Amino acid sequence: MRYGPDRKANAFKAHVQYELLKAVPVKCQLTDGKANEKTVLAQNLEPGRLYVLDRGYAKYKLLQQIIDAESNFACRINDNSVFEIIEERELESDSIQAGICKDMIVRLGCESAKDNLKQPVRVIQLKTIEQTQYSSRTLPYRGRKTPETMLICTDRLDLPADVIALIYKCRWQIEIFFRFFKHILGCRHLLSYCDNGIELQIYAAIIACLLIALYTGSKPTLRTYEMFCLYLAGWADEEELVAHIERLKKQTAS
Repeated sequence: MRYGPDRKANAFKAHVQYELLKAVPVKCQLTDGKANEKTVLAQNLEPGRLYVLDRGYAKYKLLQQIIDAESNFACRINDNSVFEIIEERELESDSIQAGICKDMIVRLGCESAKDNLKQPVRVIQLKTIEQTQYSSRTLPYRGRKTPETMLICTDRLDLPADVIALIYKCRWQIEIFFRFFKHILGCRHLLSYCDNGIELQIYAAIIACLLIALYTGSKPTLRTYEMFCLYLAGWADEEELVAHIERLKKQTAS
């Protein structure tokens, strides 16, 4: 996000760690806009975690730091990543049905970078369908889906390949959360241009998300956001607000 009169000079990043199983953010750190995401994550690693990362975090030294912190990772790596295949595992029927093409134990990295990740890891190649934008010159319409493959790297050698693919698929919850965070919780536009004000707005939104999720058992919806707006504007009373939240709770229970 950028803020202030000179928006090119003033920017910040919110580095959020998101708990996939609980569907809530558990940690947030604000930095200036030039901060490196991989460096910030390395400074905040915890033991006993499984970090699910997109290919923007595919830095071999970071993956080694996660292992050294006694945690695990499932990280998408670039399609042109260099690795030496040590073993190619036989695919089970569940993995084949899940679109797994290959399940390999590899040594990751070229000759100059192979020491950044000390131990062999696992690379799973799977089919996927991603939304791709085409030029109107080549196709009669935009947004046509094309089959592709992606590579998922993990240090978990014990889990079935289809489970690793499912774990990575859950990462899309993070993208959904950030859309929810900006549009539903009101963080698309900043209420303050000072660091303290921005931090208060970010944490207030996260606290609101956590409180509603803890009480109802599910994340707030667009209707929840609208109801809070009506309440704060004086167009809905407290009884109507409480009744809406109670309905959310009953829907989750059923």
